[in-house]
Amino acid sequence: MKKFVLGVGYAVKGLRFAFTTQQNFRIQVSVALLAVALGFYLNISTAEWHWISLCIALVLVMELFNTGIEALVDLVSPDYNKLAGHVKDVSAAAVLIMAIFTLVTGAIIFLPKLLLLFHAA
Repeated sequence: MKKFVLGVGYAVKGLRFAFTTQQNFRIQVSVALLAVALGFYLNISTAEWHWISLCIALVLVMELFNTGIEALVDLVSPDYNKLAGHVKDVSAAAVLIMAIFTLVTGAIIFLPKLLLLFHAA
């Protein structure tokens, strides 16, 4: 049990590091909170909540992996290295792809409800 508690502590430390040092992570957390608030306001379905929560989790996980990969690349290659740059770019591209998927998913779920809301007003 002690190892588990220590492991959770290290994970929280990693989240704190990402939140305090990575502007993109803070932006993604803010957008996630906005999506959750909008989900409650629009009373989205259970299935829609599953999609929204999955997208939020995947974007944040991808950003955490990206942060870890960038830190590791900086550690092993502190000077400019073209290949190290490619590693960072590919890692960032993975986050971008997930963010685009999340944007499309959010649009599919929220846009029809928002359009109905504005047409009813």
